[in-house]
Amino acid sequence: MLGQRFRDKVIIKKRMIIAFGFFCFIFFMLFFRLTYIMILKSKDYYALAEEQWTSTVKIDARRGKILDRNGKELAISANVYRVDFDLNTIKQYLVKNNLNNDDIAPKIAQAMNMDVSKVLKALNTRLPSGAPAGSANLARRIEKQEADKVRGLFISGVLVSPDTKRYYPNNNFLAHVLGNTNVDGKGLTGIELQYDRELTGMPGVRIAEIDRRSNELPYTISEYTEPIDGKDIYLTIDEKIQYFCEKAADQALIDNKAKAVSIMAMDTKTGEILAMVNKPDFNPNNSREQTSSYEELQKLWRNRAVNDTYEPGSIFKVITAIAAMEEGLVHENDKFVCGGSIKVANRTIHCWKRTGHGTENFVDILKNSCNVGFINIGQRLGKEKLNKYISLFGLGQKTGIDLPGEAKGIVKKTSSINDVDLATISFGQTNTVNPVQFLAAFNAVANNGVWVKPHLMKEISYTDNNNNKVLYKTFDDFVNKRIASEENTKLLRSYLEKVISEGSSKRAFIEGYHIGGKTGTAQKVNSQNGTYERGKYVSSFVGMAPASNPRISIFISIDEPSAGEYYAGVIATPVAKQVFNDIFNYLAIEADADDASVARSLLKDVIIPEVRGLKKEEAIKILKANNLNFELDKNNSIITDISPKPGITVKEGTKIILYTSQEANYNKEVVVPDLKGYSKEKAMEILKSIGLKAKFTGEGVVMEQSVEPEQKVSKDTVLDIILDLTGGD
Repeated sequence: MLGQRFRDKVIIKKRMIIAFGFFCFIFFMLFFRLTYIMILKSKDYYALAEEQWTSTVKIDARRGKILDRNGKELAISANVYRVDFDLNTIKQYLVKNNLNNDDIAPKIAQAMNMDVSKVLKALNTRLPSGAPAGSANLARRIEKQEADKVRGLFISGVLVSPDTKRYYPNNNFLAHVLGNTNVDGKGLTGIELQYDRELTGMPGVRIAEIDRRSNELPYTISEYTEPIDGKDIYLTIDEKIQYFCEKAADQALIDNKAKAVSIMAMDTKTGEILAMVNKPDFNPNNSREQTSSYEELQKLWRNRAVNDTYEPGSIFKVITAIAAMEEGLVHENDKFVCGGSIKVANRTIHCWKRTGHGTENFVDILKNSCNVGFINIGQRLGKEKLNKYISLFGLGQKTGIDLPGEAKGIVKKTSSINDVDLATISFGQTNTVNPVQFLAAFNAVANNGVWVKPHLMKEISYTDNNNNKVLYKTFDDFVNKRIASEENTKLLRSYLEKVISEGSSKRAFIEGYHIGGKTGTAQKVNSQNGTYERGKYVSSFVGMAPASNPRISIFISIDEPSAGEYYAGVIATPVAKQVFNDIFNYLAIEADADDASVARSLLKDVIIPEVRGLKKEEAIKILKANNLNFELDKNNSIITDISPKPGITVKEGTKIILYTSQEANYNKEVVVPDLKGYSKEKAMEILKSIGLKAKFTGEGVVMEQSVEPEQKVSKDTVLDIILDLTGGD
């Protein structure tokens, strides 16, 4: 009996312990679960609950403007509209009117010329949790006509509010610098991307609390935060100078049948980019419609002046020259002998002039862009000193220009440079640069030896509540650093002026103006195998004016010209001449010569064609086609003589005297034209026009001709002409 009671007590005790343990387990489980929910997950559940008891509509801020230095609008946000759904209010409207989404979707779709399925998808928007959403966007950037139609439906909860659409009023103008935005107004390229944070502003929001039936609660206050518009970016770009460069680039692209053309202009003192052009370009208003693939779109948007690199060719000789001058290794009257080539290690390196320049001084090798002379200078410098100045002038380094995707370029390490590399680097091969990087380096010569950081942002401002302009920030990161002496850079500028007035860049000469500059013709490298590509060149020009105290520097690049000529001295210098002339007039930079002389120097050169033996009407037609004026001595039917003689180079508009007779007998002498720099095809065309013939040797452009220019010869005389394919200047 006692044993039975004892066993019962033990069993009861065990059961109580088990029950107590079970309830403790349940208690702790509930405790930990509540702790997890109330502490660890409280924010998530609060956010979920807030989504269900509030109605939220986001209001975008107006994107800031992009303007030129004088306040001309380059990118603006135009007034359009957007349609949003306050889904909770729409539900209330549907219940009150005994309707559903299928009833209102077709009406909204018709008003907006939109698919019904897209409207239904927005009406049925759900949160990530699966719960019905409180709001949804239906469409952005619609025009007023569509917005008015939607308003006219009078459907509660269908909200029509102001929106902005990025608009570029000048279409392709400055396209690669401005860049563009995506459908949500975020910057994708160019200034739009670089200064996206400043341009975007802060969005506003409307939040209202609602009950379980989606009615707005009367005792709560709806929250409305007004959007803060983005700030305005004032660029260093001058709209007028940009226009001059755009016009010149368009013409150069057409005239030379080139793959691409880039032109830049920079303020020599401040590093401000006054113009930056790449052709072909795109219209940022509809750039996606101009290509069929994403890869093509990326190529279209690529700013070649900043994102691409190439071997600079003979324009690099400016860096080699200033390096040798700074080190005291070369002087004006030092003598150099060019026989057309030089042997370095086991390799023979040719000058662009295969027959050689003969004996020259330092100024001559710069004027004539003599490769052999600059190889000699490179050997005097040595690889350590040459690379020292390459680094000082910022080559192979990012300039820090305020545009995305700047390329560094490739500069061979000093330890890897052999004797052949040293020779080729000296005249502009082997290393690569990007155009803005090289213009900044050249600009240091123009700026008395001080390198200045190139940049595009001049200032950032915004408009306050009283409609007053408030300055937010001005550019102050100039990074001025002296890299060469004032004395030597001034001296080099005087030499570069002779390159324009007397040397290989004389087609850029404008009478009365002092321009310093240098041309370069670089053979392109095949990226697949590293060899130079036959017949593919980049022709470049860098220049500054006025040479004694430069105010502006320019860079011109013509990629793969295919109209015959490709030497920069032939095709890039006329472009530079036109750009400089436009800028001189705009900036009121005065010439030393009279206006008539300056105007005449800007006219194109024309070789007088052979019109003797032709009927009067036919001869006049040919002269007019060459923009030449004429005067008849008599009114006979046949041209028997002209003055000046066929083959002489004159300016457009020159008056040609035509002598006439009734018979076709005339003097068969013509004047031999200067054919140097012309392609074989162009030279043949010129000679044919005056009745001469030629025997060509080699390939490329005319380097030598057997009869000197302006010599008189008989018609049908055969000239021996030497062509050269080497890309030097």
